[in-house]
Amino acid sequence: MIDVLVVDDNPIVRAALRGFLDCTDSARVVAEAGDGRRAVAFARRLRPAVTLLDHRMPIADGLSVLGELCRYTAVLVLTSDADPVLVSDMLRGGARGYLVHGEFDPDELLRAVLAVSCGQSWLSAPAAAVAVAAVREQADRERAHREQLESQLQDRIRLGLTRREEDVLGLVAEGMSNAAIARRLVLTEKTVKNHLHHAFTKLRVGNRTEAVLRWTGRR
Repeated sequence: MIDVLVVDDNPIVRAALRGFLDCTDSARVVAEAGDGRRAVAFARRLRPAVTLLDHRMPIADGLSVLGELCRYTAVLVLTSDADPVLVSDMLRGGARGYLVHGEFDPDELLRAVLAVSCGQSWLSAPAAAVAVAAVREQADRERAHREQLESQLQDRIRLGLTRREEDVLGLVAEGMSNAAIARRLVLTEKTVKNHLHHAFTKLRVGNRTEAVLRWTGRR
């Protein structure tokens, strides 16, 4: 028997959820709460296997108490709000499932409760679409970042700088003087100047600022 905490500011919704779950052979409602603060208190004391959590509530909404609830219970968000930002925030915040009112029937609700109680995830169609879009967006960002790094690497190879010349330019980019660079790299100041001269020639620039901008690809 799965112990369930129902959290919703609408008493009619709470009554409907209790009536359905208490009639099953798999779950029972051990407490109800109409706001986030009372939800946390019940979760801390009762440690229910699953908490059905609404978002829009007085005193403390679902998102604001999600992190603390997840310390004591598995959270299945049950709300009418399918806003992509909210769905993403709830899932990142630790919710194991997200159901949108009107997008599921009683049988799916019970399956979701059972799945979440076992450490699995359950998403209704709108929430699943948001999750998939977030994964794709992250993959696109990572791919773009890799391509940028590869492009920068190819540019540096094309520029023909030696590793030591790159070391010197890197410290120039940090605002260090020739003397400070010499101390950092354990070189003479004259050697640092020679490296910079060679770098200027390869980069076809005439000063330190232009060299750094050219080397970092901003020019």
